Amino acid sequence: MSALSQAAVTRTVFTDHGEICYDLTRKRVKNLNLRVERDGAVRVSAPARVSLAYIDAFVAGRAAFIRAAQARFAEEQARLAAMPEVDDGLCRERFQTVLERLFPLIAPYYNGPFPKLKLRTMKSRWGSCAWGTATVTLNRRLWFAPPECLEYVALHELCHLVVHDHSPRFHDLMTRLMPDWKARKRKLAQQG
Repeated sequence: MSALSQAAVTRTVFTDHGEICYDLTRKRVKNLNLRVERDGAVRVSAPARVSLAYIDAFVAGRAAFIRAAQARFAEEQARLAAMPEVDDGLCRERFQTVLERLFPLIAPYYNGPFPKLKLRTMKSRWGSCAWGTATVTLNRRLWFAPPECLEYVALHELCHLVVHDHSPRFHDLMTRLMPDWKARKRKLAQQG
């Protein structure tokens, strides 16, 4: 075990918001760092010179924040778990149709092949584009989104075949091909 980083130890503090368990790791850092993981775990990294009493007080002082974050992540997990299963065949057919309908919009700017479609259930992204292999991945959860939101995500990923980042050039292309894309993006964000 190096002096730079030691194995995590689990500690417990008692607060007005209940008992909070956290994993403490000593690292060569300047400040105390606290984060709440998506599974609800609380992780703290601290410099070696900071006392356990100070670290416990630091965690206890952020109990309300920790509980709010844990509740938010638990609600998100429950929402995902309650989502009905999507038939992959129907999902693929619908998403493929949307890609085929939108692809001619980028064709004047793109000289590559029609992209392959992959489906995934993702927690934090609606889609992605691997432009090197011409692969567009769309989140199965888009099945439940309004059609205009699915179209927005599909075109967003298709535009990445042309412009690989989120530069002004990318946004200019989106605006040229779908002038109302920002409104569609807002609507999708509201849908959750």
